[in-house]
Amino acid sequence: MKKTIALLLALCLCLCLFAGCGNNKTESNGSTETSSASGSVYYLNFKPEADQAWQDLAAKYTEETGVPVKVVTAASGTYEDTLAAEMDKSAAPTLFQAGNQGAINSWGDYCLDLTDTAFANELTTDDFNLYGEDGALLSVGYCYECFGIIVNKALLEQAGHSLDEITNFETLKAVADDIHARAGELGFDAFSSAGLESSSSWRFSGHLANMPLFYEFRDNDVTSQPAEIEGKYLDNYKAIWDLYTTDSATTGAALTTATGDASEAEFGQGEAVFYQNGSWEYDSLVNDAEKGFMMNPDDLAMIPIYCGVDGEENAGLCSGTENCWAVNKTASEEDIQATLDFLYWVVTSDEGTTMMAEQFGPCPFKNAKEPENVFFAQANEMIADGKYTVTWAFNFTPAVEDWRAGVVDALTQYTAGTGDWDAVKTAFVDGWATQYAAENAG
Repeated sequence: MKKTIALLLALCLCLCLFAGCGNNKTESNGSTETSSASGSVYYLNFKPEADQAWQDLAAKYTEETGVPVKVVTAASGTYEDTLAAEMDKSAAPTLFQAGNQGAINSWGDYCLDLTDTAFANELTTDDFNLYGEDGALLSVGYCYECFGIIVNKALLEQAGHSLDEITNFETLKAVADDIHARAGELGFDAFSSAGLESSSSWRFSGHLANMPLFYEFRDNDVTSQPAEIEGKYLDNYKAIWDLYTTDSATTGAALTTATGDASEAEFGQGEAVFYQNGSWEYDSLVNDAEKGFMMNPDDLAMIPIYCGVDGEENAGLCSGTENCWAVNKTASEEDIQATLDFLYWVVTSDEGTTMMAEQFGPCPFKNAKEPENVFFAQANEMIADGKYTVTWAFNFTPAVEDWRAGVVDALTQYTAGTGDWDAVKTAFVDGWATQYAAENAG
């Protein structure tokens, strides 16, 4: 009998010790929160270019805390489909992206109210957050970015031009036309390839499409997702698209399969002066020797995307974010807590803030590090000079992946010469109304 009791006591002691191992304490915003090691984190990341950085950071956190952190990265242009598939699984993501109103419409019921959570209390601004109709904080903007036309200043000067010449679409076109006409003698062209393969097309169905959306919404004082759009500035969209696809070494049908990596390589290897992309490209351009090039930061600049709108001489860069974290409220309490603890560590630890600065630039948290990224310095300089910021109007896009797919399909046919510009207008305007109606049915 004594042996039986002793065995039972020993077993209880082991169980208590085991449970105690899972009751680590994490200091969060001056208070102590319980983090259960039985919990785990599953982050569905939507930026392929940051995949390795997240994998490395996750491994570091697990090494320090023992809490498993799994990072899965959706292929470019497939995030919504991947998220839908993963949310149907028993082990669904505990952390995911909900970066615009369409995402909140689709996934708001899964989003934990992050109000007064330790990591959200580290924010320095509310400008990039997304809320539900009841005021719940559903998604936290964890960085902000800018995009425009990246310029190789050294090549521009080699071609006999300077940044000071380019102040609007007319002057951009004049410089690009001249470089393209002399590409043979110069050894480089004006624009890198405007590829329409899925790894590249988002630059034009999302970021370039922001230009006509921004100016229309500014004219109409749009502050929430509209059911319909007019397409008032689609001729301007056509003008810049035609420039991209004419003053380039890659034109016509060849663009339908041209990739994002190809476009980046053309720019990085000095084959093109201009490259539409964003601040997130900085690290890849200057620090990634494995790609076969490492550009000099002093040679880089970013200018606004000019498209012929009156007054665009006063435009700054396109600035905003779709990088917003949402926590899955349908996950277990242990996994929710583990995820909140992980997020707090990411935005406060030296390892986390270093990675965030390197990969994402400026982050709106108290302990954020200053990024070494010339594009952000230029964005801030334009703001200081009184230029207006071109905000991210595409954040209002309904059923964003489906709408963009329709625009890309029409752009592809137009660029390959098998379709006309009217089809692009239809995909843009009618496609918006169709996707809005479908998303808001019932």
